[in-house]
Amino acid sequence: MDTDTTTVGTPVATKASSRGLARMVARVGQIRELGLLAVLAVVVVFVGVQEPRFLALSNIGQIIQSIAIIAIVAVGETLVILSRNVDLSVGSIVGLSAFASADLLKVHPSLNLWLVFLFGCLLGAVLGAVNGALISYAGIPSIVVTLGTLNIYRGIDFAIARGSQVNAYDVPESFLGVASGYILGIPFLIVVAAVIAAIASYLLRFSRQGRQIYAIGSNPEAAQIIGIRKARIVFSAFLLSGLLSGFAGVLWASRFALVDSRAASGLELLVIAAVVVGGVNINGGTGSIPGAMLGAIILGTIQSGLEILRFSPFWLQAIYGAAILIAVTLDALITRRVGRLLTERRLR
Repeated sequence: MDTDTTTVGTPVATKASSRGLARMVARVGQIRELGLLAVLAVVVVFVGVQEPRFLALSNIGQIIQSIAIIAIVAVGETLVILSRNVDLSVGSIVGLSAFASADLLKVHPSLNLWLVFLFGCLLGAVLGAVNGALISYAGIPSIVVTLGTLNIYRGIDFAIARGSQVNAYDVPESFLGVASGYILGIPFLIVVAAVIAAIASYLLRFSRQGRQIYAIGSNPEAAQIIGIRKARIVFSAFLLSGLLSGFAGVLWASRFALVDSRAASGLELLVIAAVVVGGVNINGGTGSIPGAMLGAIILGTIQSGLEILRFSPFWLQAIYGAAILIAVTLDALITRRVGRLLTERRLR
């Protein structure tokens, strides 16, 4: 009887322990997001006291619209990082898509805008698919592949541009009006970013593919054992990351009008920092889209605050790097602590 009781009781205890661990991880995530909101409030108050025009509604609107483009790219980067990979080429994809789409309109000003956006999305998807194929099917580490394509895609951008640029007067006003437009009184960019984030968040939480991304990030070997096609999921994550970066590139061209081969240079560091600061574990498996969006809002606000206070742009790079280091260190400490608690519960 004793043996039977132990055999039956162990799975029940394990399930209870797993549920307790899940609640603990969820609570940690909530606390972290509350901490990020507190940081955001401190930044806004500090910069607002130093420079009151920072709090002007017009300036806040400009900040949010700039953050929206970062947030769209961050959604794709989140999918990649959750699968235990990283995409360093997103900035180059945004830049290449921005220049290519703007140059296309410069040559064919009567072209339908839907076709321009379709072109940008397809271009980004193809570039993302190249990354995904090399990583998923050739077995090359993502950091190596995307570090290489970061420079390759930027080089293609330089080759196409040949030192030229596309100005506001080179493209139709209707194109420039896309990024500055409104839907029911809300800036178009904000609506688009919110819709994309909501759809991605829903799919990650409730779809089979979303759960598979988390499973691959948490334990790739176990995921393959239970029949999850890791290569296909990882390939899809990079393809979607490229597609969203391509879409963001067209929006970038619409918003900033002046586009050259240097467009979106360094954007990848800001995007990765936003995702990691937002609670997405750099080692994959944990994190959420809302957290990444919150990270984008915080870093975008810091960027705008430093610019309005006339700090050197080099401080931005230092802050992004420090944010990544702090977030990764915090994730490591949390993971270690949760692992110890899980081990203690199993030994009871």
